[in-house]
Amino acid sequence: MTAKDVLTISEVTRYIKSLMEEDVRLQSVWLRGELSNVKLHSRGHLYFTVKDDKSRMQAVMFAGHNRYLTFKPENGMKVLLRGEVNVYEPYGQYQFYAKEMQPDGIGSLYLAYEKLKAQLEREGLFAPERKKAIPLFPERIAVITSPTGAAIRDIITTLKRRYPVAQITLLPVLVQGDQAPYSIKRAIEQADLAACFDCLIVGRGGGSIEELWAFNDEGVARAISQAQVPIISAVGHETDFTISDFVADLRAPTPTGAAELAVPDHQEVQRNLAMMKRRLKKVMSDRVLDEKAKLERFKRSYAFRYPEQLIRQKEQQLDGYMERLKRSISQTITEPSKHLQHLDKTLTMLHPQVRVRQATEQTNQLQVSLIKAMREQIKSKRIPFEKAIGELNLLSPLRLMDRGYSLVYDQEKNSLIKSTKQVAAGSKLDIQLKDGKIHCVVEETDQME
Repeated sequence: MTAKDVLTISEVTRYIKSLMEEDVRLQSVWLRGELSNVKLHSRGHLYFTVKDDKSRMQAVMFAGHNRYLTFKPENGMKVLLRGEVNVYEPYGQYQFYAKEMQPDGIGSLYLAYEKLKAQLEREGLFAPERKKAIPLFPERIAVITSPTGAAIRDIITTLKRRYPVAQITLLPVLVQGDQAPYSIKRAIEQADLAACFDCLIVGRGGGSIEELWAFNDEGVARAISQAQVPIISAVGHETDFTISDFVADLRAPTPTGAAELAVPDHQEVQRNLAMMKRRLKKVMSDRVLDEKAKLERFKRSYAFRYPEQLIRQKEQQLDGYMERLKRSISQTITEPSKHLQHLDKTLTMLHPQVRVRQATEQTNQLQVSLIKAMREQIKSKRIPFEKAIGELNLLSPLRLMDRGYSLVYDQEKNSLIKSTKQVAAGSKLDIQLKDGKIHCVVEETDQME
């Protein structure tokens, strides 16, 4: 074997790459598969895994091609892909370079994920009001994850670096496989039953949707929601979302992020304490200086220099205030008393009984005056009346009747007959005598010459 027969890794990789590039079928091929581990790079390139029930292949779709997509690729989607199969030389790994992508239905895992997510959301397990606050300074933290994965190392390293006083307890569980959901659920229930932890961190490192599926289990989700201890979910990478993330009290983008959210940075706490200590010292120093200045002003004040004179002045002022107070009290009591007496007299005068009595007296006086006035009026009118009666009696025809005279009236016309010319034979007449009337009929008349 010569040196020419020994190939480097790069040469072998390059040779395989050239073989694949020469295969026309691999340069333009359509694939049908399900997406998982979909990640959009900051530069716009789309990295994902395309798989079926037996195999999987790494794939990439550069920004120049994925900008024409009419939909958003997501984990669990079934798609049709057009592109080429080639080798990524730095890793010696073959992968698919997609140039076109079309939807081809939704994968079964994705459908199950969306169905369970909708069900739990309707039940209110994702509601913000159910979320419990994470303690600011936890003393005991339980980490539920695989004891052999990178996640536990990242979490413990971060916790010890940020908050070394916290006591960390690892509750080892399976994080993938058929037994993983029960293992995670049981660890959460036991940690909550122990009631000795301030918070729990539940999670694992990144992986495919199948590898993260234990954290989409309904039993795990309900165990998280029913726990009394606050729980931080830290599953996969920042772009990975599981049912546990939605149910947990706080979702961390990564296990390291969960450790950072669980505890404060002790250095930052110390800096804040130092800053508050400096502020407190400054406030206390300023307060002491202010009080000293006040004390100096008090010492220089008139009250401290001449206390006896100040006391005498204040005693005189007090005497003046006492006199003013007495006058004020007197005015306050006397004036309202006078006013009250006046109101009482006024009220007494306006009392209905008094008004009735006054009205009765006034009525009696008016009645007496009226009777007296009537009597005087009658007395003053009686003499003229009697004189008039006498004159009327002298002129009254009835006085003539006493001497035998009478008055003749026409019955029909009721008029006084003064002449024979006013009557004729057959006329009916009434003769008025002193003691009554005579009804008669004229037979004939004799007129005087």
